[in-house]
Amino acid sequence: MLEKCKQSLLDKNINPISSIEYDINGKIHVLSLEWIISAYLQTEKKEFFIELFNKALEGSQNDIELFFQQMGQLILMSQLSSEEIHLP
Repeated sequence: MLEKCKQSLLDKNINPISSIEYDINGKIHVLSLEWIISAYLQTEKKEFFIELFNKALEGSQNDIELFFQQMGQLILMSQLSSEEIHLP
């Protein structure tokens, strides 16, 4: 499934290894789009993520970027309350 998602991004001229920086309490975290996808595919909510991912792909490149910004932020917020997801 990861490869299919990566190919879908490439089809939209988006590099799956591009990354987003987040400043959380003064600490910079850098998450690649591929890492964000992979993290969600390892959860119980992977079907929901795939559904949202596919909807984002129907939008503009800005919609896709916003989707990944929000998904990455959600992972980081989850990390603050749980040590289940290991950040890069």
